[in-house]
Amino acid sequence: MNFMSKKVQNENKNENQKKYDRGQVFVKVMAGFLAALMVLATCGTLIFALMR
Repeated sequence: MNFMSKKVQNENKNENQKKYDRGQVFVKVMAGFLAALMVLATCGTLIFALMR
């Protein structure tokens, strides 16, 4: 019975780890997207300022 409970705990741990990894990937993708957006906005502002 103890062996079964350890097996169930390991399966639950693996499921939680997969969800955690998916969340981490989403956060990193979103951070990269926002960083790229900030760089583009800064470049656009500089170009606009130089044209005036």
